[in-house]
Amino acid sequence: MEFNVNLDRALEALKEDMVDTLARWIRIPSVRAERSADNAPFGPNVRLALETAMADIRRLGMEPRDVDGYCCDTEIGEGDETIAVLAHLDVVPEGDGWHNDPYGAAIVDGRMVGRGTSDDKGPGVAALFAMKAIKDAGIPLRRRCRLILGCDEECGMEDLEYYEKKIGLPDKGFSPDANFPLINTEKGIMQMELHAPERDERLLELASGTRANVVPGLATALLAGDWREQAMEVFTVGEEDDDCQIEAVLENGSTRLNVTGIPAHASTPEKGKNAAKMLLTVLNNLGIGGDPVKLLVETAGEGDEGKNLGIAGSDDVSGRLTINLGLLSLKDGKINATFDCRFPVFFNDRTIVETVEKRLAPAGFTMEPVEASQPHHVPESSELVVKLMNVYNGIMRENAKPLAIGGGTYARHLKEGVAFGMLFPGEKELEHQADESIDLNNFIRTARIYAYAIVELCA
Repeated sequence: MEFNVNLDRALEALKEDMVDTLARWIRIPSVRAERSADNAPFGPNVRLALETAMADIRRLGMEPRDVDGYCCDTEIGEGDETIAVLAHLDVVPEGDGWHNDPYGAAIVDGRMVGRGTSDDKGPGVAALFAMKAIKDAGIPLRRRCRLILGCDEECGMEDLEYYEKKIGLPDKGFSPDANFPLINTEKGIMQMELHAPERDERLLELASGTRANVVPGLATALLAGDWREQAMEVFTVGEEDDDCQIEAVLENGSTRLNVTGIPAHASTPEKGKNAAKMLLTVLNNLGIGGDPVKLLVETAGEGDEGKNLGIAGSDDVSGRLTINLGLLSLKDGKINATFDCRFPVFFNDRTIVETVEKRLAPAGFTMEPVEASQPHHVPESSELVVKLMNVYNGIMRENAKPLAIGGGTYARHLKEGVAFGMLFPGEKELEHQADESIDLNNFIRTARIYAYAIVELCA
């Protein structure tokens, strides 16, 4: 591919502003909350993040459009065709285990630390400054490039559904919300909420998880009586799991159990250690919780492929099925469990639901109605994939091929959409985890890749 001197100069001039802008965005804890106003459907902090992004868009010489607080967008270029770039401003809760302020945007050893640095404010800023650089370089575009910044990607993508109904989405584009070189296949996603009567009066409290799409790093239970010694005896982890611990303390005559695991994104549960499953195993070994706890341990206690639930399998396009026990609670005499399942392209979601429901029925579990997000696949031969891969391989001097993932990005909302960066091969995946951070050199490199990608697709 050919490089453009003016574009590279424009990108170089914007580096410091890019880092400052990202820090400003990271300092806003844009976790979804209850609607706070007509233009704040996801709460005041998400609204503040949206206003901050729109102010920066204006500052950079572009015009933002506020879509009733669900999204904002801005465009460069001309013509009847539009290429979409879809990023999001909302983040998952910070969780536990941070060594720096999750909203402090501290720079440590060349990395900016903060919730949203990689998922997805960092990529959003990189895409915005890529567009600014193209404008500053004076490169004419025969297609429009529309950056859409959403506010509800982490909690169901209600934002894009609203945008689609009110504005309409372009047919093609990419979401900077995953991995390089390029993701052209995303597994199906569904969350299964199950409930069963819990009749063991010794189990007073049970709680784990903040979101179903996060491997829980902490789980807690309150047991009637003194179970401290027995709990410590039955808690066992592998030698490689030194970070997984249990704490048992007496609390007004009852025993509080706190189990610490390792959080991770639900699309890659093998990268974490599920505290909810470890706590359930402890309870089952103590003989507490009855059939609901016992069956959850038997079906979900080992592995993350759903083998004991009867749903394990894979296909050549998207790989294996994964399942994560993301939420666990005890309320009003019922034990509640929510599974996050990522299923391959050629699997049937209804069959998975029916199998899980049947497997857990002996303990009295019933399932809430399930709406699945279907798998998404764009052929390698498409113009979109070919051009983006050419840009990535040209800049990185590689011969990489597209990938399949279990994560769900905005790309699946487009007829022909892919996920494109910003995590480079070999980098540690930190989204949804404590100490989420990005390498600032790679952040700058990502903006360059996005600038050339937009030129390739639109010029």
